[in-house]
Amino acid sequence: MNIIKKLFSQSRELAPMNGTAVSSARFAEKGVNLLTLQPGGLNERQLYDNLRYSVPVVDAALQKIIRLTGGYRVVCSEKRWQAVMDDFAENVPVGTGGKSLYSFTDAFLDSLLTYGAAAGEIIADTSNGEVLGLAVNNINRFCCRPGANPCDRRYFTLGDDEEWHAVQNPQLVVYGALNPTAKYPEGQSLLRGLPCISAVLMRVYQCIGQNFDRVGNVRYAVTYKPSDSGEMAFAKERAQQIAKEWSEGMNAMRCGEVRDFVAVGDVDIKVIGADNQVIDTDIPVRQLLEQIVAKLSVPPFLLGLTWSSTERMSSQQADILTSELEYYRRQLTPVIRQICETYLAFLGGGGRVSVEWDNINLQDEAVLAQARLHNAQAAKIEQELDLMRNA
Repeated sequence: MNIIKKLFSQSRELAPMNGTAVSSARFAEKGVNLLTLQPGGLNERQLYDNLRYSVPVVDAALQKIIRLTGGYRVVCSEKRWQAVMDDFAENVPVGTGGKSLYSFTDAFLDSLLTYGAAAGEIIADTSNGEVLGLAVNNINRFCCRPGANPCDRRYFTLGDDEEWHAVQNPQLVVYGALNPTAKYPEGQSLLRGLPCISAVLMRVYQCIGQNFDRVGNVRYAVTYKPSDSGEMAFAKERAQQIAKEWSEGMNAMRCGEVRDFVAVGDVDIKVIGADNQVIDTDIPVRQLLEQIVAKLSVPPFLLGLTWSSTERMSSQQADILTSELEYYRRQLTPVIRQICETYLAFLGGGGRVSVEWDNINLQDEAVLAQARLHNAQAAKIEQELDLMRNA
């Protein structure tokens, strides 16, 4: 903790003001590693990127979480601005390829889950008082540091000149951190702890591929055994001739041509690795995947892992996943409110906005209908019992 406090104090001392730039050399003079000023560190973020690229189940789980978080509607306290806000949420440009506020929150949540921090920007023309669009910043080139007090945020971006610049309009920046703690105030990635498990999993898959290369890709051992001393004198020439004919036959087979192999003498042909067996990896792979699923809190069958005889989500799994999704919604709600209230301020509107999320429905409609029926029957019986007591 003392090291972190020292780092924070040094970063405040070196923090640029009024848009001035800070070079890497100036940080080096103070003994501060430039990467440590970024949440998580650049190397750690690259590790998480490679993890999503290498392990499809991790990438699929994050995409499922983003989609299951669901939709929402922004409600203005002043009804006269509601139509304008609905149009903004549906049509605001996001970066170069996105559109709508929902596209922005999806990308923002993706960065939040992967890196533990996310940053966005409201692109506005301050001279005309107009919001031009939204953008999700590259968190590798963005830095958030405390200012005069721990609750005061100061934002910096890494420019093309590889120097840190203070953000000119910090009120137009939206920033979020996942699972911040006293030790890690910059947030922690949801993938934290998975690189070690995933490395073992990838090693198992690599070994499976190598075993299939040895056993599944059939290779042959051709052995020529001279019968007498007369053949021994020409053993080398005959072995070379047999090897040439065998190679030509195998190459012709790859091109779809059937060619017989004819040899004179005692020639023995065996398949290399035919007696070997591929090691059963179901148990270790499942144990590793269970660790990954437990960390991501996504039911296995949603990721295509059929470990049980039933594919219906239990009520316990639904409750756990719902609580996880509610947590991510609490992370996004302040970001949505900040963007929408800033947009109203540019329009000259007042009041506040609230975010109404869609209901999370993870169970079958038949199960929900049956539950409502049982509740209604229970309420009717309780009402009849009350009438009997009062009679």
